[in-house]
Amino acid sequence: MNSPLLQRVGARLLRSSRWQKRAIMLVADALALPVLLWMAFALRFSSFLVPVEPLWLIAACALVPVGFLYACGFYRSIVRYQGTEAVWSVLFGMSGAVVTLAAMVYMTNAWLPRSILVIFWVLAVLYLGISRTLARRFLLNAMADNPNREPVAVFGAGSAGAQLVRALQAGRELQPVMVVDDSRSKQGTLLSGVEVGDRDRLRQLVAAGRVRSVLLAMPSLPRHRRMALVTWLETLDVRVQTVPTFADIATGKARLDEIKDVAIEDLLGRDPVPPREDLLSYCIRDKSVLVTGAGGSIGSELCRQILLIGPRRLILFEQSEVALYDIERELRDKLKLAGRHIELIPALGSVVNRGHVRRLCEAHGVDTLYHAAAYKHVPMIEDNPVAGLRNNVLGTLEAAEGAEAAGVKHFILISTDKAVRPTNVMGATKRFAELLLQGMAARGSGTVFSMVRFGNVLGSSGSVVPLFRDQITRGGPVTVTHPDVIRYFMTIPEAAQLVIQAGAMARGGEVFVLDMGEPVRILDLAHAMVHLMGFTVRDETHPDGDIEIVFSGLRPGEKLYEELLIGERASGTRHAMIMQASEEMLGMEQLQAALEAFRTALESGDGEAIKALLREHVCGYRCAPPVAAGPRPAPSDDKIAAGPLH
Repeated sequence: MNSPLLQRVGARLLRSSRWQKRAIMLVADALALPVLLWMAFALRFSSFLVPVEPLWLIAACALVPVGFLYACGFYRSIVRYQGTEAVWSVLFGMSGAVVTLAAMVYMTNAWLPRSILVIFWVLAVLYLGISRTLARRFLLNAMADNPNREPVAVFGAGSAGAQLVRALQAGRELQPVMVVDDSRSKQGTLLSGVEVGDRDRLRQLVAAGRVRSVLLAMPSLPRHRRMALVTWLETLDVRVQTVPTFADIATGKARLDEIKDVAIEDLLGRDPVPPREDLLSYCIRDKSVLVTGAGGSIGSELCRQILLIGPRRLILFEQSEVALYDIERELRDKLKLAGRHIELIPALGSVVNRGHVRRLCEAHGVDTLYHAAAYKHVPMIEDNPVAGLRNNVLGTLEAAEGAEAAGVKHFILISTDKAVRPTNVMGATKRFAELLLQGMAARGSGTVFSMVRFGNVLGSSGSVVPLFRDQITRGGPVTVTHPDVIRYFMTIPEAAQLVIQAGAMARGGEVFVLDMGEPVRILDLAHAMVHLMGFTVRDETHPDGDIEIVFSGLRPGEKLYEELLIGERASGTRHAMIMQASEEMLGMEQLQAALEAFRTALESGDGEAIKALLREHVCGYRCAPPVAAGPRPAPSDDKIAAGPLH
């Protein structure tokens, strides 16, 4: 649409109200239909000089078809969004109008060849279809001429891509200028008038500045292929965004045109492994289940997964009032929407309170307890070893003894990879908590105690991914602790499902280790997120880049890499993603002596004595060197190093 006049007309039509646009269509059709009647006479008699008789038919051909089309909803359709429903409206409306006109001719005894109305019907259907198609194209071109619309490419020429292109064309913000697809059979075709090309064509458009963003319209693409595609798109320095999955669209959680930045969490995780239903339901279905730390990242996801399996009762135990309120409200809403009746009990309190867990278990007949409550931030616990020991060690002891006294059948501790040869207080306290449960299981108990150890989960509170995203949005710098630091990643839902399945396999004292997949270099993660958000990295070789990456240094207690096994011995289980570790234990006499010493240190608030005791009783624990006074380095991937637990 190069003509300034046409551009002004198109802009004016777009700004018009719905009633104004409808009035324009009604008037245009009322004027065009009599002309079509005259053309029907001309075609029938092969002459343009044949008069139209009877004369009242001219007015009838203007009013009757318009009335029928209106009644069939033809004028209620928005031209830019018209689809097959408009075709049926035209066919039914014109058929009804022609039958009515024929009846009127018959009732007035007027002379009219029957073929006239047939030709008129054909001409009218063609006119209405062609005129709306041209009008739709005219309006879309008028919108495309808007200089404020951002040119984008859509990757994927399937059904999702086709729907997305049509949705973008009808919008006012993004203009699809190309569709990319790796299928040679689709390349060279048009999708809603937009060219379908290959990756080389996309690279050319990006280099020419004609494409600024790429929208991924392949919601069902496996995660490993999506990661490979995004890795290639990183090389183009364009912003990469995505559309919701078909599952979210089908369940009403999202619309196809809800475009968002590609979730790096989806790319770091693995293709999901279907859970074993027998293991999922063994400790939960029709049972009374208690989750400590129910408001945290892991604890809340455990509650969601447990609710889906179908317990008889679910007790949410949490010391944070706000977190407990949020998870209870969320779960009650889910139950209401699903029309299910599961008893949901919020319990406010701390696991360190003597007898609290026992009273809850006895009052509600708890069968299975998942212990996710823990202090988990490495630098915070390094500065507060007294609080860390009280919560992570004595809190676990109180919960385990309370569950045992109340006759709970299964007790599952959520542990961490930081417990393996720990370099920080948090990891050491979690390892001692494991030793406590192993000792209780070894002396014999009616409760099956087990532990599930895994690394970092994506999307937890304070996770490095949202931190990096926030730093990039603010213009940087992005802070990474060390250029060589690597971490394992797992999605929260996958971790929760594996925890439930591991607990079902326990017979007493087992340390289960989850398969965390391939490690990820945090520096590579930072580079990927900068590129995916449409920016470039500023460094020595690219001084004009957008975002700088700086190294803040490892914080107290952090490692370059994490481990999941203390020794080299691990055996497989009934689940391919779950291993069982074989590790040294402490006897109950040693554990009791250590606990007495811990309590003495807690009474005096002696943090250094606590660290010394942990070093004495936790194999491989090495205290972090003291940090000189002064400002701390900027937080970066500390939560990644901290191994979020809940």
